[in-house]
Amino acid sequence: MPAKSKSQQKAAGAALAAKRGDIKKSELKGASKGMEKSMSEKELHDMASTKRKGKPEHKSDS
Repeated sequence: MPAKSKSQQKAAGAALAAKRGDIKKSELKGASKGMEKSMSEKELHDMASTKRKGKPEHKSDS
C-alpha cells in the first residue's frame, strides 16, 4: 500500500528503522509507534519506499 502523504511515508520509514533495530522503539512518536506494532516489515517497506514527488505534506480528511 503506497503512502498517501509525505508525513505518512516518513512515519513508515521511522517505524521500519525501529522494526529492523536501526533505532530504538522508545524513540518512536505518534503514528510511527502504532505502525511499528501493527504492520509487517514488508508493509512498512512498501509504504516507506513510495515516491514523494506530487504528494501533499499531510493527507486531507476529505
